[in-house]
Amino acid sequence: MKYIIGIGTNIGDRKVNIDSAVETFALVPKTQVLRVSSIYETAPVGYEEQDNFYNACFEIESELDPHEILGVCLGIEAGFGRVRTIKDGPRTLDLDVIIAEHGAVNTANLTLPHPRFMERRFVLIPLLELFPDGAVYGLPFKQYLLGLKGQMVKEVK
Repeated sequence: MKYIIGIGTNIGDRKVNIDSAVETFALVPKTQVLRVSSIYETAPVGYEEQDNFYNACFEIESELDPHEILGVCLGIEAGFGRVRTIKDGPRTLDLDVIIAEHGAVNTANLTLPHPRFMERRFVLIPLLELFPDGAVYGLPFKQYLLGLKGQMVKEVK
């Protein structure tokens, strides 16, 4: 199954954090990183009293089920020293399962598609880079960009 993973960081060397996390994901058994978007500098959403983020999206293919992929994300975050103290606060690494190729998941621990991805330019812009037709796995998303205001997103050169 294919998945879209969103990645963000605003503590430490943000580019190294993203590159290293993607490289770590590539080491997961039965999982292959297919493609990675550019990195974008983005304004914080929610808790705004913090540094800007670097964000990207990447696509993987894996034999692991969605809950196992979530477990991989949480394990990699912990390995990078993520500590959850402030909701939407600063973090060394944030990995979110955004979309799964074969439909929706709605359990106590995981909701797919991610319930707020359509409200976040820092997800939609990298996603549009990977899927320029504006639909991922049959799910249209481009129209959500039209209604979003603010949320600075600029490509890191």
